[in-house]
Amino acid sequence: MTLVRSRYPLAILAGLLLAASFPKIGIAGFAWIAPGLMLAATLGKRGGESFRLGYAAGLAHYLASLYWLLLIPVTGFPVLGWVTLSAFVALYPATWVWLVFRISDFNLQISDTESNWLAAIEQMSSWGWSRRTFWAMTGAAIWVALEMIIARLLGGFPWNLLGVSQFQLVPLIQIASVTGVYGISFLLVWVSLSLIGAVSSIIFKPALRSAWLGEIILPLVAVAALFVFGFHRLSQSEPPSRELNVTLVQPSIPQTLIWDASENTNRFRQLIELSERALAEKTDLLVWPEAALPSFDEESFTAITNLIRKHRVWMIFGADDAEERPHATGSNKYDYYNAAFLFNPEGHYAAVYRKQNLVIFGEYIPLARWLPFLKLFTPIEGGFTPGDRAVPFELSDLKVKTSVLICFEDIFPHLARGYATDDTDFLVNLTNDGWFGEGAAQWQQAAAAIFRTVENGLPLVRCANTGLTGWADGHGRLRRIFADKNGSVYGAGFMAVKIPLLAAGEKRPRTFYNQHGDWFGWACMGFAAMTLIRNAVRRKGEQSRL
Repeated sequence: MTLVRSRYPLAILAGLLLAASFPKIGIAGFAWIAPGLMLAATLGKRGGESFRLGYAAGLAHYLASLYWLLLIPVTGFPVLGWVTLSAFVALYPATWVWLVFRISDFNLQISDTESNWLAAIEQMSSWGWSRRTFWAMTGAAIWVALEMIIARLLGGFPWNLLGVSQFQLVPLIQIASVTGVYGISFLLVWVSLSLIGAVSSIIFKPALRSAWLGEIILPLVAVAALFVFGFHRLSQSEPPSRELNVTLVQPSIPQTLIWDASENTNRFRQLIELSERALAEKTDLLVWPEAALPSFDEESFTAITNLIRKHRVWMIFGADDAEERPHATGSNKYDYYNAAFLFNPEGHYAAVYRKQNLVIFGEYIPLARWLPFLKLFTPIEGGFTPGDRAVPFELSDLKVKTSVLICFEDIFPHLARGYATDDTDFLVNLTNDGWFGEGAAQWQQAAAAIFRTVENGLPLVRCANTGLTGWADGHGRLRRIFADKNGSVYGAGFMAVKIPLLAAGEKRPRTFYNQHGDWFGWACMGFAAMTLIRNAVRRKGEQSRL
């Protein structure tokens, strides 16, 4: 069979449509049809072939959506990292396709590909409405279960979770305050698989002109109900009791300069000058992004504390931190951390947060002690130690409390939830996307961060090295993004924003998700596991009777 007559072009198309549903292209409607199209490419195929087709779709999706890894300014590593990571995460959609095949129970004896596809559709049309609905919802639950796994396995990589594609549909995504982003992912897959049922009715029940409508009426009602819920939640927004003036500095330092020690003095001087201009207007809190500070030594400490005392401002900035190991000997006796520091208006140290979720091969090398050759495949020379807890940053005289997420920590729903207590006023993300030039990485990360605001009902301030710098409110509305005088979001500059706060001492009402976590995701995992186990037991029983 030629490639053209095979299902692989359709599977690859499904993967590319899925990639196009995320920024920068960002056509959200593609996410409503891509999972169904991915599965349609496998209908009538056996289990192994369905897995391979799903893998082709997943590989096309991730190679396209993670292309920005190729922009890392390191010879050799970007291509290897791009292919390896894409090849790994493509296992998830492949597994999803294979598991949905397992619950479909198609009885196909025809060898011809086109006839097999029609035979599968015909069998689906004979199932009955309730069975097709159960099949579509089970497929959606399996998808969510796999997203829960990808968010946690080997440190997790929940990049471009399906629901994130809908970040601009603000009323719809309000359900994330209850289910997390996984509720949106479930909805998209449910609708997409229901469309397959609608197609089966159109093809094999042409006399029943409205039969296809019955296949999609339930998910459409759910979509409508979620919009009603969302609009109601948005209408409950109240004017803030007070505001915090925050100034965000975006230095726009190319990654090559960050690695160039000879440029440290020059770029630190430029950073101080940019901050002096930013502080010409009175503010409460000054924020620098991750990787802005070349080194946190005595000279930079003095310059920073002088800046703080001069302008009487609180300050949050990212820098490396080190701590001597107890009873350590030899040259390797320090643990190094990617950290965020809080200093008060007197220039005194107030708190430090150490990043907990490190970037694999970017901030640490797995199994490096036993497999030292792995260091050849990474641009880093050493590695960081992960922090062990969230640390609240309290601006005591202002009666304000915030928590910091560093780099891609804002894409982890369960991690961000642990930083948002009932007395947290807002979240801060310090990040450096200079690694990826002007690619889609920062847009995709910012889209994911939108869901952390909805899930926890908190504003999020994002301070980046090269964009996107800005903030979103507690309902996921992107309020403002920095742009320089030329209109570029990647240039150097600063912006002042006003973050809404509750009255001093008032507790913020916690969202259902913030209180109960990933209950919806775990429920989908349990439901999917029970369905697959029941299906396997039934199959075994049928085989034993033969």
